[in-house]
Amino acid sequence: QVQLVESGGGSVQAGMPLNLSCVGSSGFSNVYSMAWFRHVQGKEREGVAAIGRDGRTNYAAFAKGRFTISRDNAKITVYLQMNDLRPEDTAMYYCAAGSFYDLALRPTDFGYWGQGTQVTVSA
Repeated sequence: QVQLVESGGGSVQAGMPLNLSCVGSSGFSNVYSMAWFRHVQGKEREGVAAIGRDGRTNYAAFAKGRFTISRDNAKITVYLQMNDLRPEDTAMYYCAAGSFYDLALRPTDFGYWGQGTQVTVSA
């Protein structure tokens, strides 16, 4: 059973960075893609960035140029470096893992989810 645990969230002022981490448990042999999603109450969950086992990446438009996703396959860990944070980035951030080669940031492509870590950005 794949389990994911996120960390690194917190409260920061606009313009500051945060680095999120997600550590996976055993059972990752069938996992190809790992991703970050975010959710704000009352809105749909949206994809932030995804990365394949081979290092290919895909970013949402709002994340390009500010966020960087990376992965350590040996440690079963995925990171999200977020720079120049904005109040609109405030959300619960979730780590996800899936077996699809396509990195299209569709929540339904990811079968495993963490519990989330809150990111709050104040103006």
